Amino acid sequence: MRVIILEDNPILAEGLGLLLDNNGFEVAAVATDADEFAKAIDQHQVDIAIVDVRLPPTFTDEGLRAAIEARRVRPGLPVLVFSQYVEEVYAAELLAAGSEGVGYLLKDRVSRVDEFLEAVRRVAAGGTVLDPEVVSQLMVKRSSPLDRLTPREREVLALMAEGLGNTAIGAKLVVSDGAVHKHVGNVFLKLDLPQTDSGHRRVLAVLAYLGL
Repeated sequence: MRVIILEDNPILAEGLGLLLDNNGFEVAAVATDADEFAKAIDQHQVDIAIVDVRLPPTFTDEGLRAAIEARRVRPGLPVLVFSQYVEEVYAAELLAAGSEGVGYLLKDRVSRVDEFLEAVRRVAAGGTVLDPEVVSQLMVKRSSPLDRLTPREREVLALMAEGLGNTAIGAKLVVSDGAVHKHVGNVFLKLDLPQTDSGHRRVLAVLAYLGL
């Protein structure tokens, strides 16, 4: 699995590269700014890009804007944002452009290497991984169309937004797979989601949850 890293801190970039190389990934390129990243995206066929948010020259939101542009140039390119910060505007735009193959993890909240590597694999496979804190911040001050959901259905939808499948949701909430399946069906029904495949409806439900 080939990876591009966008990270301006050389120690973090080196550490990420070694971690990935030692766990079956191939680091195709390491970029330190948006221009280098754009050139790397053009030159390499990769399975996922791992990007920081705050990069030179302004150290605000260059990484997210670079990720959005990369997905415009390469539609469907899996992107895992790995940062200390939640930049709400561009994070929302990244998700609104299609939440399949998108992740957003906060560096200081990832405590286990295996969890990080699993997140990389899940996003590369087209899944969604969102840190709960990212979900919370994206929800701040957003009007919610979800008032018809029960508290339990909202819990299930919040866990869906974190990228969990039905079995993992059941384990988190200590309920059966059947109960989760019923709650998910109720969420789809109450949000008036179109009759498409289940995976697509989950994406639409998550976007609705985030107010996108």
